[in-house]
Amino acid sequence: MQSRRSPFSILLDQMKGKIHSLESFGTVDGPGIRFVIFMQGCPMRCQFCHNPDTWDVNASVKYEMTPEELLDEVKKYKNFISKGGGVTFTGGEPLVQADFVAEFFRLCKNAGIHTAIDTSGVIFSEKTKTALELADLVLLDVKTADDDLHQSLTGCTRSNNSRTLEFLQEIGKPTWIRHVVVPGLTDNDSRLAQLADYVSNYSVVEKVEILPYHTLGNFKYKELGLNYPLEGVSDLTQERLDNARNIFRKALKCQVQ
Repeated sequence: MQSRRSPFSILLDQMKGKIHSLESFGTVDGPGIRFVIFMQGCPMRCQFCHNPDTWDVNASVKYEMTPEELLDEVKKYKNFISKGGGVTFTGGEPLVQADFVAEFFRLCKNAGIHTAIDTSGVIFSEKTKTALELADLVLLDVKTADDDLHQSLTGCTRSNNSRTLEFLQEIGKPTWIRHVVVPGLTDNDSRLAQLADYVSNYSVVEKVEILPYHTLGNFKYKELGLNYPLEGVSDLTQERLDNARNIFRKALKCQVQ
């Protein structure tokens, strides 16, 4: 006689993630070679976002998959990602779909696959906390330590980003900080020093990645019929990138890249 399944297990079977795109050999979203999953949906409207096509969670997507189906896809590349690599969720904001992320992370743990999540921390709830706890590594995007500038840059307050970092410190979660340096906005020595000082308070931060602003995603705005907020802003120069990294190296003991 077939046993009755719990409503929870049936619900998990029906859970499908809305996935914008997949990258099977990523090298910039965590350690080693990564299988990178770009999730659909983001509440932020960062002026320098290069993936505006991931904003709308209700948009049609190329992939709608259950956690099990996604794991089957990842396993095709396990020989490549198993040696110091793994899987990374990014977006969009992957924690828009926190239940899906958490269940997929559970499956990865059982399969011995390293997991990471690249998040802005803009959503903070019991569901997102569960997903963060299950991740092996968190890549936390920190736009700025200035409240007013954060609101202007993203359309959101920085309170949940701060709460997320506090939570990661509380649970001892290995964390990398990612910060984009934008000419005329975050490329400011005093603001960079303020952010470096803020980050220095968190011992879970193992690495800081200072990322240069670029204009490679501008064409997407035109395709979507959107105005690009930073039209005319040039790519960050190598000199200013080096300057930002040096400011962080003076304030932090962890690796700055």
